[in-house]
Amino acid sequence: MKIYYIYTALVTKGGADRVIAEKANWLAEHGHEIAIITDTQMGREPVFPLSPKVRLIDLAVDFSQEYGHGFLVRIWMYYKLMRQYRKMVTDVLMKDRPDIVISTLGRDISFVTKIKDGSKKIGEAHTTKHFIRNFHLLEQRNVIFKYLTKFFRWHMDRQVNRLDALVVLTSQDEHDWGDKIPIYVIPNSFPFYPDKPSLCENKQAIIVGRYNSAKGYNYLIDAWKIVYQKHPDWIINIFGSGEYKDRVRKQIQDHGLQDVVIMNNPIDHIMEEYQKSSIYVMSSVFEGFAMVLLEAMSCGLPCVSFDCPYGPRNVITDGEDGILVEYLNSQALADNICKLIENEELRKRMGSNGRRNVLRFSRETIMPQWVELFKSLTNK
Repeated sequence: MKIYYIYTALVTKGGADRVIAEKANWLAEHGHEIAIITDTQMGREPVFPLSPKVRLIDLAVDFSQEYGHGFLVRIWMYYKLMRQYRKMVTDVLMKDRPDIVISTLGRDISFVTKIKDGSKKIGEAHTTKHFIRNFHLLEQRNVIFKYLTKFFRWHMDRQVNRLDALVVLTSQDEHDWGDKIPIYVIPNSFPFYPDKPSLCENKQAIIVGRYNSAKGYNYLIDAWKIVYQKHPDWIINIFGSGEYKDRVRKQIQDHGLQDVVIMNNPIDHIMEEYQKSSIYVMSSVFEGFAMVLLEAMSCGLPCVSFDCPYGPRNVITDGEDGILVEYLNSQALADNICKLIENEELRKRMGSNGRRNVLRFSRETIMPQWVELFKSLTNK
């Protein structure tokens, strides 16, 4: 079967980039003809390696050209670039005639369902509906942008409803998108499962994620200030990058925690850092699915997480393989981190349970669900 993904660019260490690369590789290795169409790869190597059997089609439409201009000029430039982008995507699909086209609900969603290439069009949502395309940030700017965002959301809904199917990560997402098109819940799979899990004996915790408003690092640092008062010999490693990095560093310094809250850049071999840790902490305000929880659990770590909307409650079985904490309550987060610090047997038991329970998110379980969806739409 010929399957084409449409995505912005595989240039970050983010979860969506990894998920798309791994799905494409798995499908290619299982006999499907796979291509990924990007608009701003701009000749850069994918951060996560692609199988030689996966074709990368980089259209090199430089949308960054619109930045640095006034509002009206940006609108005109964006319109011009979108016309170019639409023509290039259309040309590829009309020439190659794939069976399936998967939109990740980026810029292409405004036109992909109108391309008459004979393919079935599937939407793949990597985050919740409210936070898709960062519309929530746009509407916070001023009244004008608030009304513009309402239009963008209406337009997005209209285009999504023209798809042949939409795939979301959780049952909550399924509810949010409504019932105007067929919706399928297919979660992500974990990327690794080491032979040797963590022993959960080192006095260190870990959190992995970008420095942005979604990850709730302010709540984490407030919580670790409380943890530090009881357990000054424990540290927490943060691995990430992003626009809030300086803000997070300042809060750490203001609390005098720079020796125990350690900021690290993203690394390629994060699995080894999970294996050296004993607790995974998640302070997110929201998540799409929380891939990092799957990664941590596959390495045998107990997880402590805010019970934020979407994600954690679909992965963690509270009290069995981790702990779900009252939303945005730093004191409760600290108390439960301390609970695991003070009980090594509980840490190890939850870590072991998590390593077993996470197997329901293996590629061998998840990817056949995608194949069955493709078959049902194409009758192949």
